[in-house]
Amino acid sequence: MYRAAQERDRQRDRRILNNPCTCRHDLQPGQDLKGVNLKWANLSGVNLSEADLSGANLYMANLTHADLTRANLNEANLEEAELGGIWKYLYNEDEKVWLEAANLEGANLEGANLTKANLEGANLGGANLEGANLEGAHLVNANLAGASLRRANLKQARLTGTNLTKADLWGSIR
Repeated sequence: MYRAAQERDRQRDRRILNNPCTCRHDLQPGQDLKGVNLKWANLSGVNLSEADLSGANLYMANLTHADLTRANLNEANLEEAELGGIWKYLYNEDEKVWLEAANLEGANLEGANLTKANLEGANLGGANLEGANLEGAHLVNANLAGASLRRANLKQARLTGTNLTKADLWGSIR
């Protein structure tokens, strides 16, 4: 009976989340959103703290000022997502940002605080990381081809196997 109720809730969540008009009002902190399609969703200001967004499709989603504290974004598609103002929620001194294998192609991450972030295997091709703090970030095997890293802090960042083809590193700290 408990499993049936969980399955009903999961199906309800899927219906809600596929309707861009209502989804932002029905999302809750800690919600299981694994693999959910949030393409073009307006999630500005939504509290998604501790939510499991692993494998979620957030293509062109508006996450401006969304609270993603301790959210799991591993393997999430954040291609061309609007991420302005969320960085104060992503990083604190005790925890790392976990974006392993996330698709952040073309995302606007200007000024992001990604200190000690795990971005192993992440696709950041063409992303705007101008002025971002990537000190101690784990970027092993990440794709940064064509990304703008102007004035970015890359001190102690691990870049083994990282694709930096045509990346703009002007003024970056290494």
